[in-house]
Amino acid sequence: MATRAGGHFATVYTHIDDLCESLRVVTPTGVVETRRLPGSGAGPSPDRLFLGSEGTLGVITEAWMRLQDRPRWKASAGVEFAGLADGAEAVRALAQSGLFPVNCRLLDAGESMLSATLSPGAGALLVLGFESGDRPVDRAMDRALELCRDHGGTLPSPPTSTDVGAAGSDGGGRAGRDGAAGEWRNSFLRAPYTRDALVRLGVICETFETACTWDRFAGLHASVTAAVEDALDRICGAGWVTCRFTHAYPDGVAPYFSVLAPGTRGSELSQWAEIKAAASEAVLAAGGTITHHHAVGRDHRPWYDRQRPDVFATALAAAKSAVDPSGILNPGVLLG
Repeated sequence: MATRAGGHFATVYTHIDDLCESLRVVTPTGVVETRRLPGSGAGPSPDRLFLGSEGTLGVITEAWMRLQDRPRWKASAGVEFAGLADGAEAVRALAQSGLFPVNCRLLDAGESMLSATLSPGAGALLVLGFESGDRPVDRAMDRALELCRDHGGTLPSPPTSTDVGAAGSDGGGRAGRDGAAGEWRNSFLRAPYTRDALVRLGVICETFETACTWDRFAGLHASVTAAVEDALDRICGAGWVTCRFTHAYPDGVAPYFSVLAPGTRGSELSQWAEIKAAASEAVLAAGGTITHHHAVGRDHRPWYDRQRPDVFATALAAAKSAVDPSGILNPGVLLG
């Protein structure tokens, strides 16, 4: 909650603050405890002040959260497209349809090659999933696939469907993991271990994510990719940039970029810093946010300072002065 982190659900409830009902926060000047309410129009939300404050205003010690039923019905599919642009239009249609899939991750050809099965000639893969604790989701999947076909999508294999609560069910095991969607899931879970092994081999591994409105996506993707590829050529002599969608909204999307490049022993940190700076500059110049769900911290701080409005920065500094007059909470993060 302190970082406003984003979860794996790709639509509707994407960030932790969507699920937070009330907070208890300990600050150097006293305790803040908000009232449990489903909604309120009583001025600016005190919860919102502390959600995303990254430990600079207080320590969150308790929270009431909104819960959902454990899903019983699940369905998943892998949809292939000629290219990322075609897949992006399908994701936009899905995000604006009101179907709200829990998984709606579009992978470009590079991401697909690393993590999933992609047929020859295909240029992008959409990993699509639905789940519910209230009703079967087959009709929602059928409509979603119809929208995908309207934008040139094809299914190399039929969607999988699982009733986790049915007698004799394997609990959503093998049946829910077959095909391209299952390959992506397994690769996603292995990714941190793969990254660590590559780093030990001297490979620079970096990810960065952003969000933008739909009208800006094509330009942002092109300019950010070009800027990072140029930086990789200058700094490392070579490199590879891939892109996938992690979250989709009716009005925009969250592209997530991955970078692999050969590092020079002893210079990996300085090379990483140059690549990170080039990527961040390109994201901000294209109208994206410096971070969609990975928080600000210290890595993103220079670009966060430029993204936020000056008057808001003054107001935030005043709030910190009120609750933390000695500046002891996480100095250097967000402020000061």
